Amino acid sequence: MSSSGTSLNKVAVISSHALPNLPGKRVTVVRVSYGPGAFTPPHRHGGSVTACITKGQVRSQLSGGPLETFEVGQSFFEPPGATHLVSANASNTEPAELIAAFVADEGAELTTVLEP
Repeated sequence: MSSSGTSLNKVAVISSHALPNLPGKRVTVVRVSYGPGAFTPPHRHGGSVTACITKGQVRSQLSGGPLETFEVGQSFFEPPGATHLVSANASNTEPAELIAAFVADEGAELTTVLEP
């Protein structure tokens, strides 16, 4: 898992478990904390991702989709391999946070930052 982006963001694994009913798959839950103005550069994930905003507001845009702003309690989904063009704190003064659940193959690279 990469926490690339600005020095104002942090990614912490909350839990990771093999899925006994889906051999070869693992669910990993992470907390992404964005400081004011923080962002993650364009990236892809090695599995399906569902994210829920737990603090502040997060701007998000997948390739081919609209730029959206999500607030506390709202969630979004990313299909495997989608290009996540924008993932950023919508505020330059307040922190933001999300919880993301990944379902991916065992050993998959969960986040791959894309070269500009």
